[in-house]
Amino acid sequence: MTGFPLPAELAERARDLIAGKIAPVPPRDAATVVILRDGPEVYLLRRKATMAFAAGAYVFPGGSVDVRDTDHAVAWAGPSPAEWGAVFRADEQLARGLVCAAVRETFEESGVLLAGPDPGSVVADTTGDDWEADRLALIDRDLAFADFLARRGLVLRSDLLKPWAHWITPEIEQRRFDTRFFVAVLPEGQRTRDVGGEADQVAWTRPGEAVERAHRGEIFLMPPTYRTLSELAEYASVADVLAAPRDIVTILPKAVEIEGEMRLVTT
Repeated sequence: MTGFPLPAELAERARDLIAGKIAPVPPRDAATVVILRDGPEVYLLRRKATMAFAAGAYVFPGGSVDVRDTDHAVAWAGPSPAEWGAVFRADEQLARGLVCAAVRETFEESGVLLAGPDPGSVVADTTGDDWEADRLALIDRDLAFADFLARRGLVLRSDLLKPWAHWITPEIEQRRFDTRFFVAVLPEGQRTRDVGGEADQVAWTRPGEAVERAHRGEIFLMPPTYRTLSELAEYASVADVLAAPRDIVTILPKAVEIEGEMRLVTT
């Protein structure tokens, strides 16, 4: 159990937490989606250096659950919120919010929309000024996801998502998220955007190549992203990823003192 050494500021906070001098910040529920295409390749965004959380890190599209993501008015096709709740050990309302947030945030940050006119189809093209206006309205929270789908006559396709992981930000962090990870295949005909609102660069890359670049210090990956990419690198095709069995276990890295040094370990 070696873990990652903590910088001085986080090490001091970790000691204060262990001593009971301060309390951890409650995590916010969030969803992240790994978009895949043949290769297999994954879609990554580099967060702007000015971001308060994970500045400069390469991440998958995702974000916090909006209270409106739990709206029962969201048109739905595929496994029910109750079924998703069983997978992620969440109540039905939270599960609904997580899946809606996954689809909404993916569209906001990549332009990929996991929805279609009916339960058996997917939107073929999300480019154009009208789609961009809706995407920006969703980002600004001027438009609810349920209203967006209803106006376009679309249903959310929860069957296009596969559960992958569950990570909770360590208690030493002051911005924390309780994040469920999904994987999804880029729908035929759709294209990702070049840049998302919180990103200054995007890339399609093989998972193993991203891990190797992180080892060389060329890119920064947070532990959940690194672990996910390392796992995906074991599969030869998108079909293999989708067919892989997954037992969703909650991962909460913890700060421990090892030989006088505070380190972050993942069990």
